[in-house]
Amino acid sequence: MMKSLFNRIFFSFAFSILCSSSAMFAQSDQDSLLGSARVVFQTNYGDIEFGFYPSVAPKTVEHIYKLVRLGCYNTNHFFRVDKGFVAQVADVSGGRTAPMNEEQRKEAEKKIKGEFSDVKHVRGILSMGRYSDPDSAQSSFSMLLGDAPHLDHEYAIFGKVTKGEETLKKLEELPTRREGIFVMPTERITILSTYYYDTEMETCEQDKSMLKRRLAASAVEIERQRMKCFP
Repeated sequence: MMKSLFNRIFFSFAFSILCSSSAMFAQSDQDSLLGSARVVFQTNYGDIEFGFYPSVAPKTVEHIYKLVRLGCYNTNHFFRVDKGFVAQVADVSGGRTAPMNEEQRKEAEKKIKGEFSDVKHVRGILSMGRYSDPDSAQSSFSMLLGDAPHLDHEYAIFGKVTKGEETLKKLEELPTRREGIFVMPTERITILSTYYYDTEMETCEQDKSMLKRRLAASAVEIERQRMKCFP
């Protein structure tokens, strides 16, 4: 009986070690795919930083990064938060409160060919939203809040969250309501502003450039609010 108990304990321990090792290897594989560019979404619940997988989904990365550089995600929101599944960013064409200029609208309306890969849908992964047409992705995307293997090879993965786990946890705890297949927050989760930088930046001049972009993004939003409230 003691031998049987020992065997159960041993195999249970070995299994837990194996699972932990697999998770570590998976994390390492994901990190090795990251490029040097980073984007930060500043929301009313905290910041979320993410990076891209340019070797996995080059066209998708190029498109999303351009949308960020154009300021398209400013004043947009997370329309869906399904705890343990996804937090989904709305399509910028309908999710923003600020109007878009012609250049922003032109980029936002582009449809991106589905770049499906062998990268797994696990917590922290960024995955494009789309309709039934596999090549219908535009600007909506999800941040995975849990493992979702049924999405593998069906939705284009293009990056992962690199900082902001505490913010994601806050979003998961917000009250929600169900509308059809979607679980939606009862409060608006606004992307107040966005900025981007490169992890390989080393000089003071490059740091100053990043700061200027952040200030410019904030200034645009402040001016929009001023014009709205004090015409």
